[in-house]
Amino acid sequence: MKAMILAAGLGTRLHLLTNSTPKALVKLNGITMLERIIKNLIYYGFDELIINVHHFPEQIINFIKRNNNFGIKIAISHENEILLDTGGGLKKASWFFDSDESFLVHNVDIISNTNLLNLYNYHIKNNALATLAVRERESSRYLLFDNSMQLCGWENINTKESIITRENIQSKRYAFSGIHIISPSIFKYLKQDGAFSIIKSYLELSSMHKIIAYPNKKSFWFDIGTIEKLSNAEKFLNSNI
Repeated sequence: MKAMILAAGLGTRLHLLTNSTPKALVKLNGITMLERIIKNLIYYGFDELIINVHHFPEQIINFIKRNNNFGIKIAISHENEILLDTGGGLKKASWFFDSDESFLVHNVDIISNTNLLNLYNYHIKNNALATLAVRERESSRYLLFDNSMQLCGWENINTKESIITRENIQSKRYAFSGIHIISPSIFKYLKQDGAFSIIKSYLELSSMHKIIAYPNKKSFWFDIGTIEKLSNAEKFLNSNI
């Protein structure tokens, strides 16, 4: 099975650590986030990976080489000139997903014990264009899903902005977990060029296509976006793993 790790970000909120190293190589209890995710993907049967890079890309490439590609196929998608955001980065790597097999996309700064094989099988069972791992947690931005767990909108609590893709639908808020399964058929619908958000594309597609939620209350989940969040994750792992 194939997967993509989104690792091109600058990690500006981790600036004390990312001034001289890419976010992907920030260590969590002595192990880089990238290594944790690669090994977790391998554990669940994902054996062909592509990683997008931009900030100190040579460090990531050398890290992978030193670890002998972790015994699997790993390709690199270079975003040398500009960051392409999640949608643009995914589209640039579309050549890698050259079969009819759905694939997983995982943010490099997300640490979780979500069962990725269950997520994948849930996506296949529901024949969705995309399946988004979500959680009931505090956030400033939420995705909205209807009673059948299909995407129908988005809202920002702080700015009061919202996007509704299907009117008069009773909805529930969930926060995106940064892990999703995508059918390769999505590439024929991604008409934008350059940098764009995959979430915005999901919203645009949700009125006509099946984009669903995979809620997961049982797993732990951390977004390693700040020094404080990194510290909290380390404390949790020390106490529970």
